[in-house]
Amino acid sequence: MTGEKTQGVLTLPRTSGRSRPGASSSTTALERWLLRGLHGMLGRPTISFMLWDGYRVPEGPPAMASVATMRIADRRTLWRLLANPALNFGDDYSNGLIEIDGSLVELVEALLRAVYVTGKGGLRERLAVNRPIWRRRNSLAESRDNIHHHYDLGNDFYRLWLDGEMVYTCAYFADPSMTLEAAQVAKMDHVCRKLQLRPGETVVEAGCGWGALSLHMARRYGAKVTAFNISREQIEHARARARGEGLDSLVTFVEDDYRNISGTYDVFVSVGMLEHVGRDFHGEFGRVIDRSLGSEGRGLVHSIAQWRSFPVNAWLERRIFPGSYPPTLREMAAILEPIHCTVTDVENLRQHYALTLRHWLDRFEQRAGEIGALYGETFVRAWRLYLSGSIANFNVNCLALYQMLFTRVARTQTPWTRAHLYASDPAHPGT
Repeated sequence: MTGEKTQGVLTLPRTSGRSRPGASSSTTALERWLLRGLHGMLGRPTISFMLWDGYRVPEGPPAMASVATMRIADRRTLWRLLANPALNFGDDYSNGLIEIDGSLVELVEALLRAVYVTGKGGLRERLAVNRPIWRRRNSLAESRDNIHHHYDLGNDFYRLWLDGEMVYTCAYFADPSMTLEAAQVAKMDHVCRKLQLRPGETVVEAGCGWGALSLHMARRYGAKVTAFNISREQIEHARARARGEGLDSLVTFVEDDYRNISGTYDVFVSVGMLEHVGRDFHGEFGRVIDRSLGSEGRGLVHSIAQWRSFPVNAWLERRIFPGSYPPTLREMAAILEPIHCTVTDVENLRQHYALTLRHWLDRFEQRAGEIGALYGETFVRAWRLYLSGSIANFNVNCLALYQMLFTRVARTQTPWTRAHLYASDPAHPGT
């Protein structure tokens, strides 16, 4: 059973109400045995499971204190969790049939450590099998629907909890005490400094979100930018900002797929889009870079990544980010091999993304009442799980955030050190 989209909002399948007739009945010996088996397959994480009659696993005082307890509402929810944990945990949590006592972030961290990091559990391969029965691909026809599913929920929704620039990618915290607003501006400067962007240079941005980076490159560095995006709501917002700031002569926002980029530029930039390209289309992404860059061009790709290649979680693929795949660093670098480009610098901003997500989750929770009034409680719970799970993945090293800087092979002039990244005047890097 799949979710339905209504005006861009995902409506999760209702498995039923938050309680069922008979939910208070006693558990059977088989159900208790199965729950103990599930706990073992998960590698005995430091969490507790509690069934509807109060039966708890592990039984008695655990060897280590549980960081959280997962409460299962009834036997149908238990059987669904056993049948397909990768998909049904998310759906049934969203529908209120699984409740968490304690920190949702810490619960997901404990599961990830046991299943993926230490490898003690026997469930890792099973979770890989429990990928979606279908997968959305990122063909020209399907990409627009995939992006609409997540990014066209409405600018008003994202405005409730993002920073004022509407940046929905990893921030850069030169100091962990920085505000989210300051850290997002610092991220945009960090990107521009890495590229050593100069006035009058031409830039193409593949996947520009609400346009903040494109506008920053023009406003602060004097670049002439052409930015591509297939999210209509984002493009309209970006164009309005450019007109309002008098930057529409320097920045052109194009509502089109990145595969239709044409022209030759000094710089290619993609921030937060490669994870939506899909592994099957990495070669095509590379060919776009190839035809976009001049003989001494340079570029930067900023992407969520994995430490090794795993299938995308079934629930995340189906309910939140259809068509997504975070590449490994090896897969990112392989994009450049056939197109006469070479990697000049790689930085992992994993901890920065965990902190960015923490800011987003805190702001989301502050506005949860308003969001629930707009989209419903099931939607709020689904996004709470998505944001919390993302924090957990970055905290335990399952996910990384790589900024990969590259140039054409013919471009032999590269910075001697990284001093230009920390210059006092971001508008004049190297001073």
